[in-house]
Amino acid sequence: MDKNTTKLVISRHSESEWNLTGQWTGFTDVNLTPKGHADAQVIGRMLAGYRFENGYVSLLKRAQQTMFSILGENNSTNAPEITFAGEINERDYGDLTGKNKWEVKEEIGEEAFNGIRRGWDYPVPGGETLKDVSSRVVPYFENEMLPKLKQGQNILMAAHGNSIRALMKYLDNVADEDVAKVEMGFGQVLVYEFNNDGEIISREVLQAEVEPTHA
Repeated sequence: MDKNTTKLVISRHSESEWNLTGQWTGFTDVNLTPKGHADAQVIGRMLAGYRFENGYVSLLKRAQQTMFSILGENNSTNAPEITFAGEINERDYGDLTGKNKWEVKEEIGEEAFNGIRRGWDYPVPGGETLKDVSSRVVPYFENEMLPKLKQGQNILMAAHGNSIRALMKYLDNVADEDVAKVEMGFGQVLVYEFNNDGEIISREVLQAEVEPTHA
């Protein structure tokens, strides 16, 4: 890596207990499954050689377990400073929390289901839209992470499907109407490279060799 560039490396948490059962999780604090722990270790080995000065992780166990499993296998020569941030927590699914998403789809129909799951500002009873998530994720990135990237500090971020989608929309300059196409799969890692002015100069998607995960 060029000494005048830095990297933001983003990993979604690995398979959780509620991924396995198809439940909308949101702020519910569930653990990774054994497969989830193993998959995070695979990601860590894939990132061998990456050096991180900072780690940012949500307040939820599934993201934290992913982060520390990655770092445990990363073989970096330094231990990054870890920041626990509620701003990058998963989306609050409100009244849908704990419900089986596929049963909900049968109840409300595909159009409403896709609006809730992939829309930008589609209302969720008692919960957050992706736009709401963006309103906490993006300012946190701008105020806390971007200054460190400009200072030459590499960052590992472990978070959630929707908090990552919100940040991807911002970093990749995706229009509101195209946000349904923005996806962060399990086992994928995003690598954004920044120059000293905080501008993105490259973007890469890495895929760990893991078996498909229940979403």
